[in-house]
Parts: sequence; C-alpha cells; structure tokens
Amino acid sequence: MEINRQAKFQIGQIVRHRFYPFRGVIFDVDPTFNNTEEWWESIPEEVRPRKDQPYYHLLAENADTEYVAYVSEQNLLPDETGDPVRHPQVGEFFGPMRDGVYTIRMKTAH
Repeated sequence: MEINRQAKFQIGQIVRHRFYPFRGVIFDVDPTFNNTEEWWESIPEEVRPRKDQPYYHLLAENADTEYVAYVSEQNLLPDETGDPVRHPQVGEFFGPMRDGVYTIRMKTAH
C-alpha cells in the first residue's frame, strides 16, 4: 500500500483542531511524524494519531494563551472564521493575510 505524504494544508494557512478548542497558523510541515517517542506516547492511546501522515507546527492559541503546537493532519480542519491569529510570533514569520492565508515573510541574511 502506497502512503500519500503530500500535505493537505499549507504554510500560512489558519487551521483548528478537530477535537480540542484551539486554532493556529501553520509555520512548518513534517511529511511524517518527527517528534520524540515520549511525546507520541503521552497522547492517550484511544486518540493517538498515526505517524505516517504530515504533522504541522502551529503558532497556536486557545481562549487563555498562545503556544506552539505539533498536530497530525488527521486532527486538523480549516479555520473558517477569517480572524487573524493573535500569537505574538506571527509577525516574525508572516506578512499580511491575503484571502484568509498569511503571506510568508522572506528572511534576509545579515
């Protein structure tokens, strides 16, 4: 069986978690799981995602705080609110939003 590892979501896209009340903007993508075994095993087995899918790094937020999240593709949905993400690092990675997706800020060498 061939596994499709092409990412469904793109850098700059705002997504929300399928089950938990948080959302965020994608700033990096791993084609398959690329975190520690300890992290993966800390997820309750009944909701633990497969490793053979894209995983996304998010500048995330919930009602109380902002943080960085690492989330499997199967647990993400597009965020359709149109609201910007309030994470304080958004400006380091991204420029303005266009059509609901943040533009990528080009890094310059010093």
